Amino acid sequence: MHDHDEAERWIRTRVEPAGPIVVAHERPWSTVLRVPLAGGVAWFKACAPVQAFEPRLTAELFARWPDRVAAVLAHDEPRAWLLLADAGATVGAAANPPEAWLEALPLYAELQRGEQAHAAEHVERGVPALPVPDLPARYAELFERELPLERHELARLRDFAPRFEWICDALATDGVPATVQHDDLHMANLYERGGRYRILDWGDCSISHPFFSLVVTFRFLEELSGLEPGDPWLARLRDAYLEPWGRGLVDAFELAHGVGHVAHAIAWARQRDFLPAAERPTFDRGFALVLRRTLRATYADDRRSG
Repeated sequence: MHDHDEAERWIRTRVEPAGPIVVAHERPWSTVLRVPLAGGVAWFKACAPVQAFEPRLTAELFARWPDRVAAVLAHDEPRAWLLLADAGATVGAAANPPEAWLEALPLYAELQRGEQAHAAEHVERGVPALPVPDLPARYAELFERELPLERHELARLRDFAPRFEWICDALATDGVPATVQHDDLHMANLYERGGRYRILDWGDCSISHPFFSLVVTFRFLEELSGLEPGDPWLARLRDAYLEPWGRGLVDAFELAHGVGHVAHAIAWARQRDFLPAAERPTFDRGFALVLRRTLRATYADDRRSG
């Protein structure tokens, strides 16, 4: 972040710090500053161009859903700056209990349903669009990059392309409109304070099929909370999430869950495209894990579907 002093001056016109403003973390896609206040703390975020839409999107979500996202104290859309009130502790700090998601996922689904009316506006203002009918072409574009996989893994992903197109065609007929899809919905981005859950960090968001959201949620419940793929908790969470959407959508959810792994990989590829070359080897370690999960999930879902 090259304009730290300017950012600090901007922060001080919005809140009155009670101590030094310090860097909480710095990533290629954003820098976060911790701002101590007399009554607690605020958080400043400067977004890189790949996530420049996040401050405006977050401010609009807060205006419509103040009980389930962080309170926005100020934002500067041209400079992609965001100042947030503290939202409490992450559910990761409490070992990512599935009980937290049982309460939070229906609230998130209600937000998604409400934001369907604003989806086109979000795209116009810079939120990436990943509509289901476009995904087969975006899948093919993945192989124009140098992906961090072995040759045989790349071959299996390429071989899946015709089947993937068929699945996308089937999913596109489920009648669920595109909306905000967080795409990084895990224990470090769900916060709790006073019995209220709030979702933060919308910088990986896209306008796409809403059911893709639980790909990341379930990944970390499996990897960090020890839930096996067939654990009854996952079906219970799926059903709690689907309840605000209405009946008869379990099959659509299962299709979307497989397609969502590919959409998630496409989103990672977009992030990678914005990185300086020196940052890519570190990024690729995580990207390779995402791609391998995509490979496993697509073939597993294909076996289940027929």
